[in-house]
Amino acid sequence: MGLVYAEIEIINGWELENSRRNLIDPEEVKRLHLNILVDTGSYMLCINQSIQEQLQLPVVDTKKAQTADNRIIDCPVVDQIQIRFKNRHWSGRAMVLPGDAEPLLGAIPLEEMLAEQIKL
Repeated sequence: MGLVYAEIEIINGWELENSRRNLIDPEEVKRLHLNILVDTGSYMLCINQSIQEQLQLPVVDTKKAQTADNRIIDCPVVDQIQIRFKNRHWSGRAMVLPGDAEPLLGAIPLEEMLAEQIKL
């Protein structure tokens, strides 16, 4: 089976909340459209440094991650990130991979978006 990609919108959740509170204009909310690799071998949403910088997401933690070549690296973690895929959405934390690494849509956001569909 080949690689699976999904077209998602990724949004700065801090700014989205400020927009809902009328503190900033909705057009000021930073968002990107990405073609992201769906990877159930990753448990979190993983973005790269370029995406973090474009969305201006603050680092709130660090986590150790194992890369595909079995290296253990420390990755910054950002919070209040929202993704939208078709009629589903998810909010939470994302690990920031070094450099321009390929972003990954991991198992936890996938499962939560699936559970959202089942509730309907």
